[in-house]
Amino acid sequence: MERVVGTVVRGLRGPIINKGDNIEEIVVNTVLNTAKVEGFSIQNRDIVTITESVVARAQGNYATIDDIATDIKSKFGEETIGVTFPILSRNRFANCLKGIAKGTKNVVLMLSYPSDEVGNHLVDIDDLDIKGINPWTDVLSEADFRKHFGYNKHRFTGVDYIDYYKSLIEAEGANCEVIFSNNAKTILDFTKNVLTCDIHSRFRTKRILTNNGAKNVLGLDDILKESINGSGFNEAYGLLGSNKATEDSVKLFPNNCQPIVDSIQAKLKEETGKTVEVMVYGDGAFKDPVGKIWELADPVVSPGYTAGLDGTPNEVKLKYLADNNFSHLRGKELKQAISEYIQNKNEDLVGAMEAQGTTPRRLTDLIGSLSDLTSGSGDKGTPMIYIQGYFDNYTK
Repeated sequence: MERVVGTVVRGLRGPIINKGDNIEEIVVNTVLNTAKVEGFSIQNRDIVTITESVVARAQGNYATIDDIATDIKSKFGEETIGVTFPILSRNRFANCLKGIAKGTKNVVLMLSYPSDEVGNHLVDIDDLDIKGINPWTDVLSEADFRKHFGYNKHRFTGVDYIDYYKSLIEAEGANCEVIFSNNAKTILDFTKNVLTCDIHSRFRTKRILTNNGAKNVLGLDDILKESINGSGFNEAYGLLGSNKATEDSVKLFPNNCQPIVDSIQAKLKEETGKTVEVMVYGDGAFKDPVGKIWELADPVVSPGYTAGLDGTPNEVKLKYLADNNFSHLRGKELKQAISEYIQNKNEDLVGAMEAQGTTPRRLTDLIGSLSDLTSGSGDKGTPMIYIQGYFDNYTK
């Protein structure tokens, strides 16, 4: 009988994972048990993905705000620190900011506007037009911002992030001045010592600051690159990708994921005889059209994946073929013509008209988004995702 289902995505319910747990064994056992209970067969090129959160939990990759403060103090001394371009997030940045403030005496907090890097808005961009303010050239003080825009709470969280971040800094005993600018060089009018907190644009920001006279330029990826008094760390990303764990600690992005995914693949191969692709995923890479938030607050979608997930899709657009190449056909003849075209398609379709409109993204980013949307960030209890048929096409 002909298959009538393409890709199937399952959220797998596993145990609550804690420090010291064997994540590889848990993932393998969960996949095997789910297949048995749900009655599906494990096949070659199936995919199992694991959220970075449970990998980091198993690794015990945590740090306190005191650990952050110690590292900040060792790298900046008593200098006033310019903290630039942080995202607006209680989960992602609040505890990091506490640690930064605890490690210094004076902070100049420079916020981008009208929104942060991932789309959280301080003010609607239309309001800038009404006020005649150019966010690319105009620098605003806190008083300027309040004069023009008043107090604005985030539409989803109900938080005024200007007051919130300022209060966090002052609660740790540091002085705080807030300014608003989208030009990295602005901060150099206030201090030559800068901790830039942007994620995906951090290398450009560091370059601009260094080339324009900054004395000491670091990013969040330079903080907690190594253990502080036995703390967790991330040698590649530092504090980037961290989340709030408790009121005074953060969970860091997981370390050294490649051996983990390779080992899980090998164990599943040993148990089933099938080659299953394996990937650790964080945030998906997609944008909310209502809240305007670009979801990707992690430094990468996937910090570790098996070789079969490298690259980009190589697909043709069925509707293009139906409307153009085979517009004269219908029914079985159309299906047969398209099937034969797919079976004989070129191995590299970059630039081909037949591929226009297919998603030009890396497989790991696409699969990471699919996984993130499936697992969610709440109480679903499915930190592992099992995907079948992702690499199938119309002919399979």
